[in-house]
Amino acid sequence: MELKDKTIIITGASSGIGAAAASLFAANGANVVLGARREAELDETVAQIAHSGGKAIRLAGDVRDEAYAMGLVELAQKEFGGLDGAFNNAGVIGDLVPAPDMDARNWNEVLSVNLSSGFHAAKHQIPALKKAGGGSIVFTSSFVGHTIGLPGMAAYAAAKAGLIGLTQVLAVEHGPDNVRVNALLPGGTMTPMAGDDPMFHEKVRGFHALKRMAEPAEIAEAALFLLSDHASFVTGSAMIADGGNSISKI
Repeated sequence: MELKDKTIIITGASSGIGAAAASLFAANGANVVLGARREAELDETVAQIAHSGGKAIRLAGDVRDEAYAMGLVELAQKEFGGLDGAFNNAGVIGDLVPAPDMDARNWNEVLSVNLSSGFHAAKHQIPALKKAGGGSIVFTSSFVGHTIGLPGMAAYAAAKAGLIGLTQVLAVEHGPDNVRVNALLPGGTMTPMAGDDPMFHEKVRGFHALKRMAEPAEIAEAALFLLSDHASFVTGSAMIADGGNSISKI
């Protein structure tokens, strides 16, 4: 069990990659602390994990709020005695419009949810990890803004690229504390964020060398690796798990 007795925070845990990660990490022995805005969905995931014999608790809230980031850490420490890792996965795409047509509200919201939330999380997670003797943080970034640009996604690309820069600095700052920090860059994944338009899915599948989209559990497996001791010498990386999207031109 790759995460046996480790306590892991997961944000964006009400659906998609986050919910898949919650189930996978718990099945691998972790105590999971789940965060998202939607209480009912969090309760359902907690119940499913408990039914399977895992350990999960939840705290609903908004990742844009620094107090919420602090609350997740405090809950982990109170209920499970400390913190060993975090999968900071919450994110939004925002309005898909060209930059000249984008209003400041959309820009600020996308950066707040995707990037500033990462700063808030790390600010409170890192002291807890240091107290525990070390640990691992994973941010969900994207190939968008790193290996490719897509029209209408200026805010999303800027935020996700910013997470990679944040990852690198945190990795250097806290490597001596035995804290590893990495970014995970998924490709197209079959989550609610991908919508339910079959024609759109077909187009996106064609972008990938594997000619398919990922299942959420496949991305969760990549996050599991980065959080586990199998990645003990991996830090400061932007790990691409995009089915060959970044290198495919046909």
